[in-house]
Amino acid sequence: MNIDPILRSVVAVRSSIPENAFTAETLGTIREGSGVVIRDNGLVLTIGYLITEAEEVWLTTQDGRVVPAHPLAYDQESGFGLVQALGALDAPAVAFGDAPGAKPGDPVVLADGIGEFVEANIVARQEFAGYWEYLLDEAIFIAPAHPSWGGAALIGSDGKLLGIGSLRLQMSQGDETADINMVVPIDLLLPILDDLLNRGQVNRPPRPWLGAFAAESNGSVVVMSVAEGGPAAQAGLRQGDIISEIRDEEVDGLADFYRKVWSSGPAGAEIPLRILRNGREAWLRIKSADRNSFLRKPQLQ
Repeated sequence: MNIDPILRSVVAVRSSIPENAFTAETLGTIREGSGVVIRDNGLVLTIGYLITEAEEVWLTTQDGRVVPAHPLAYDQESGFGLVQALGALDAPAVAFGDAPGAKPGDPVVLADGIGEFVEANIVARQEFAGYWEYLLDEAIFIAPAHPSWGGAALIGSDGKLLGIGSLRLQMSQGDETADINMVVPIDLLLPILDDLLNRGQVNRPPRPWLGAFAAESNGSVVVMSVAEGGPAAQAGLRQGDIISEIRDEEVDGLADFYRKVWSSGPAGAEIPLRILRNGREAWLRIKSADRNSFLRKPQLQ
């Protein structure tokens, strides 16, 4: 595959976020990564955490031109973010590939906005549960890892876009540990793209959000921290609490925890949790919220 023509369509993304933004402490006030042009009018797809609550976004093309941009949307469920360039990028749109057909062993390229790319292979297609109340049914994992993965474009051997880089993780096989990238598959964008462009969000009730950062340990869901001012904090959930049940249903790992929370109704639903704290059991009732209601909205430019 000749990657050079495709690199023209991958841009660097830099955003600035107000210091008083909800995500400023956890994600920073200056965020840098990449994005890929998906429409000839300068629509750029990136990973959403780069532009969440951004007041300014700048795109840099492969030939060094800096173009202002406007953050259009961030979809909490998929993790995708959309940015509209406010000037000419002079870069063609990259066609969408067949992400559901991508399988372990397939050769791919992960390319960033400064012209660097890694030739890799898909090493897994599997479920991914993130500590920030995030779940993908079938994420793409590649190796070796790209050192600048956020918003990078995953390109298949046919030169088409398979997904957007999200994380750098480690995979253990026996005594060896390898760095890998987790990529959000592009097919998650297709059903929601029109909503994101026309409404700024998907046309369905928002999921209930607790504001709990959790990890899985030997099948148990352990609270690592809670978002200040979020529903979990207000209900008294604490670091170190072990979440064992939701509505008298046992919690079997992090993914199962999220699915049970999200099946409890739309944002605003009350979520009763049984927790284990310092060897004692207790019940907490958390009135969930819409995560987006805590975030600053993009300002029209």
